[in-house]
Amino acid sequence: MKKYPSEAIRNVALISHGGAGKTSLTEAMLYSAGAINRLGKVEAGNTTTDYDPDEIKKQVTINVGLAPLEWDGVKINLLDTPGYFDFIGDVLGALRVADCAIIAVCAVSGVEVGTEKVWSYANDFRLPRVIFMNKLDRENADFEKTLDQLQKHFGHAVVPLQLPIGRESAFKGVIDLVEQRALIFSDDGLKPQEQEIPADLRAKADTLREKLVEAAAESDDELLLKYLEGEPLEQEEIRRGLRQGVLSQKITPLLCGTAARNYGIQPLLNLIKNHLPSPIDRGEIEGRLPESETKVTRKPSPEEPFAALVFKTLADPYVGRINYFRVYAGKVKPDSQVFNASKGKMERIGQLFSMRGKNQIPMEEVVAGDIAAVAKLQQTATGDTLCDRSHAITFPPLDFPEPVISFAVEPKTKGDEEKVSTGLSRFLEEDPTFRLERRVDTRQTVISGLGELHLEIIVSRLAQKFGVEVNLSTPKVPYKETIRGQAKVEGKHKKQTGGRGQYGHVFLELEPQEPGEGFVFEDKIFGGVVPKQYIPAVEKGIREALEEGVVAGYPVVDIRVKLVDGSYHNVDSSEMAFKIASGMAFRKGMEQAQPVLLEPIMNVEITVPEAFMGDIMGDVNSRRGKIQGMEPSDGLQKIRAQIPLAEMFKYSIDLRSMTQGRGFFTMAFSHYEEVPFQVAEKVAAAAKAEKEKD
Repeated sequence: MKKYPSEAIRNVALISHGGAGKTSLTEAMLYSAGAINRLGKVEAGNTTTDYDPDEIKKQVTINVGLAPLEWDGVKINLLDTPGYFDFIGDVLGALRVADCAIIAVCAVSGVEVGTEKVWSYANDFRLPRVIFMNKLDRENADFEKTLDQLQKHFGHAVVPLQLPIGRESAFKGVIDLVEQRALIFSDDGLKPQEQEIPADLRAKADTLREKLVEAAAESDDELLLKYLEGEPLEQEEIRRGLRQGVLSQKITPLLCGTAARNYGIQPLLNLIKNHLPSPIDRGEIEGRLPESETKVTRKPSPEEPFAALVFKTLADPYVGRINYFRVYAGKVKPDSQVFNASKGKMERIGQLFSMRGKNQIPMEEVVAGDIAAVAKLQQTATGDTLCDRSHAITFPPLDFPEPVISFAVEPKTKGDEEKVSTGLSRFLEEDPTFRLERRVDTRQTVISGLGELHLEIIVSRLAQKFGVEVNLSTPKVPYKETIRGQAKVEGKHKKQTGGRGQYGHVFLELEPQEPGEGFVFEDKIFGGVVPKQYIPAVEKGIREALEEGVVAGYPVVDIRVKLVDGSYHNVDSSEMAFKIASGMAFRKGMEQAQPVLLEPIMNVEITVPEAFMGDIMGDVNSRRGKIQGMEPSDGLQKIRAQIPLAEMFKYSIDLRSMTQGRGFFTMAFSHYEEVPFQVAEKVAAAAKAEKEKD
């Protein structure tokens, strides 16, 4: 692939609801441009960008796929993104480095929840965009109905540039409303024939063209004045107005086709070249000096100091890490040194390459605006800034959503713990939305992600790449125990076995502490009734007893224990005897001091469309939650509540179901609270049953 200047590069993210045909669209664009010589099919598992075994098996995109192609003097870097919310991290990474987006919409399904979400993300990144109405050859495909939905949801900025010829299986071409001609597709879609607009579609085409011309005129003051004065706009003026409208996001062009048959792809490629922005059009980017609030900017020019952002990391057990990055300023060549400003470390760049699916395309130089990959960097991860050390800059890190679902993980085969740990740690490097935690209080390894499918894929890859299989289960709730009353108890450990015996004798007073104050031990001994050398053993015995409470065997917190009296034997007393005696006394005291079970309470923020408010609030109450407040947020309603963690493990699944995928939530630990008696009884019974099983 030859070298292209910044103004001849287009970085395009393909985004949509799952199943709208992004991967097929990517494949068709590669085929039309001659980058590949056969048109792969998702169903056959032979597309360029979905090459991962899990992607082939499940027929869904999991990783963002990079696919560069050349078209009529420009280089187009396609970023094929996942359509399922579980993998939204890759979508956000791609949108961050893209200059524009193509939103695929199925002509059968119309606007779906994922369409709304990706539109919102494109707004967040201020990306010019194009809509490609896909699958027009399918049964029940409906151009008018889908166009109506698009304009209803996203406004009349959605402007058709094409009108389909033929419905469903009879779909055979499009009317180009700008050039006022019909394009009839060949069998392979590569050489559409130009024809006159069919007579039965002429009136409809004229109506849509008039709206298109009006939209183009409104994007340019000079053109608008001419249009309002009743003068016809020249073709070149219409094209100019359209481009300005697209760049300013006042116009979202709508094109038609069916990617699986390569219909409508060449006009789309022409539109990308002629109407979508280059890195130059997007202008300079802002960053900060490392470890400073001082703002600095970089222009998208190869003459500027080098600056790039890493937006994706792949971890491979054989190749090592591969980092995908976009150069925002300057240029970089193989075998050079760069500065990782996010980590404060130098990195050596080895071979540079682009990726087309899994195939590497060597690059001699990567200039401002281009996207490339590099292997085996030692320190660099997703979100890091690479730059020239003498002109250091850091770009804002990528902002990823927090995990919403967790599972405990354990190897199916004993002795594989090390392999599991190594494999999961590798996945942390490539997936910023994945979390791994070793919970000491429940003695479990817990993985967290954005959905069941997300974690299912992690487990599948663990087996494929690291040869280890695991079981997933609902994590244990990290309950704790405390007391509400006071107690004074005696503990005596006395044993005579013929030789030297054992003797330890203590009196303890137990009382509750305020929440969060933890454990406090006080030595209140006078007159040496318990010698000083045994006091640490008494405290140690109590601390060990704290690990397992009397209600359900959970750790004890927020308790004050005073050693107030005791006795000893000159010969038989020992540290061990006092440790045992104090542990016995503590357990007895716990039973007498109104022991209770505590559970973690979470601060939960749930954001949903207003239509679902009643269902959500009823559901929160059913989970023993307490509503803390409500407020409108960007046309949605945000509900703040406190809910026990025990009721939240599968909430992400339930929330999607209740809101048709439109609701989302965040969750953070708040405090511990006493468990209601009926619930505590069940927890205690379950803990007892598990202990007996062990």
